[in-house]
Amino acid sequence: MSTAVFVLYAQHYILLAITVVSGITGAVALVHAATTRADAFTAISAQTKGIWVAILAVSTVLIWVVQATLGFGLMFFLIAITAVLVYVVDVRARIDEILGRSWFRKNA
Repeated sequence: MSTAVFVLYAQHYILLAITVVSGITGAVALVHAATTRADAFTAISAQTKGIWVAILAVSTVLIWVVQATLGFGLMFFLIAITAVLVYVVDVRARIDEILGRSWFRKNA
C-alpha cells in the first residue's frame, strides 16, 4: 500500500469517526431538548423549545446525510455541528442547572 492510499484511508476513517460522534451527540441533544419542559427554555432566556428542537432535528439529519465530506457539503456539516455544540455546551448546561439535574451525577 502506498503512502497516498494510506493517507486517503486514514482521512476517510477520521471523517467517519467525526460523523458518528457528532451524529450521536446531535441525537442525544435532540432527545434532551424534546424531553425538557418548555418553561425551562424561557427561564434561561433562550429560544423556545420548538425552535431548539427544530434546529437540532435539522442539524442531526444534516450530520447523518451530508457527513464529513470534503467539498460544498462540509459547510453544512460544520454549521450543523456548531448548532449541536451550542446547545450541548450552553443551553443544556443552563437548563440542567435550573432544573437541578446533571448528565453525570456524582454519588454523595
